[in-house]
Amino acid sequence: MRTRLTRVWALAMVLALVAAACSSDGGSEESTTTSTTQQETTTTAGGGDGETTTTAAAGGVSCDEPVKVGVITDQTGALAIYGAHIMRAFPLGMEYATGAAADGDSYFLDDCEIQVLYRDDQSNAETSVAVARELIEVDDVDILVGSVSSGVTAGIQTLALENDVIHIAAPAAANDLTGVTFNPNSFRVSRNNYQDGVSICEYLPTQYSTFVQIAPDYSFGYGGAAAYRDACTLYGGEFVADDIFAPADTTDFTPYMEQILDSGAEAWLVTWAGGGFATMLQAAQDLGVTEEMVLASPFVDNIVMPTFFANAIGTTSTILYHYTQPDNAVNDWLIEKVAEQGTFPDLFDADGMNAAIMVVEALKLTGGDASADALRDAMEGMSFDGPKGLIEIRAEDHVAIQDMYVVTLTNVDDPEFKYFDSVTTNRPEVPCLLEGEYLDRCGDLPIGSLSG
Repeated sequence: MRTRLTRVWALAMVLALVAAACSSDGGSEESTTTSTTQQETTTTAGGGDGETTTTAAAGGVSCDEPVKVGVITDQTGALAIYGAHIMRAFPLGMEYATGAAADGDSYFLDDCEIQVLYRDDQSNAETSVAVARELIEVDDVDILVGSVSSGVTAGIQTLALENDVIHIAAPAAANDLTGVTFNPNSFRVSRNNYQDGVSICEYLPTQYSTFVQIAPDYSFGYGGAAAYRDACTLYGGEFVADDIFAPADTTDFTPYMEQILDSGAEAWLVTWAGGGFATMLQAAQDLGVTEEMVLASPFVDNIVMPTFFANAIGTTSTILYHYTQPDNAVNDWLIEKVAEQGTFPDLFDADGMNAAIMVVEALKLTGGDASADALRDAMEGMSFDGPKGLIEIRAEDHVAIQDMYVVTLTNVDDPEFKYFDSVTTNRPEVPCLLEGEYLDRCGDLPIGSLSG
């Protein structure tokens, strides 16, 4: 019972914390390869009826005025534990991609200065919009990066479009950012909820046959529940009851836990953001849900793992990034640099570094042109190597296709956070979730679900 109880609590916490994380005709499936050198670079992007090739100027990168990048993340709020990963990894990514350490908060790429301005949004929607507006209107930034909370990131997206600057989401994970709230100026390096769902559902039905799930009664809950139902069904699982949606401000989960228990499922899934997880957990325990069925949850960050998974040694699940899993030169470099700071990379370090690499690689392609038009053309369909290996920015919807990891938990007390044995690495392909005026961009991708 303690193992299952621990895993319920951990999933509730991680979903709460993480969620709080140029052709309009679509494109071909061909990806783009971008060199990390400052020599001539050719990028082939899918778009329209044929290939579009963008070639960086052989003379290198130059700009008359510094390119300004505003990084918005949680430094002092409820998700500051994750904002710290971005504050550590973004500057390292800038150093790696430009090939030189910072001069203050400036980096030099050939004859172009890139200035980075950091702002704290405390994962508060009003604060996030205020600091984003200041970065745009006062500091005149060309690119916005952030934030941790998916809820506040939507506001940053809107401002970026209204002011014609580029936005990169990192590490917010909500499907909506490259779905219902998509706009052509907004990209992501973070994975989305669907990638989480596909990654874990490739594994779960090999262990359990029947499922039931509960989610909050609003857009985040609908999206998460739809992704898990779609993916787990595709890979052989069966949902034996209708998805349960409870108001986000629920204080009495008894009737919902009774429905879950009555379903007779082998495993139950929770998508939740905001308050209520402790109350849900208590109701599940009181009614015996935690004794009768299993909840397999994604593993979380290095610091939380010992607290919530101490009784789950030997279990297998997924994780979006752990520094021990990728085997590539970029990840090795990141490990070395973070070790110099006295620790090791954590859950969202890869997202922070990837956002910085994407900025620099795009500027290499444009020759230093930081206009939204030039950067859009460079970013759509581009790919680059980061700590998780190859990141492919899908031209159709700006989803970042990337590796995800299935691992077995072996311990929670290793001083270097070496908690896992690798089981497999997967690379989820997810449906296009664009709607309305952007729907035609989906091209030949499955639309709305894995089955199309």
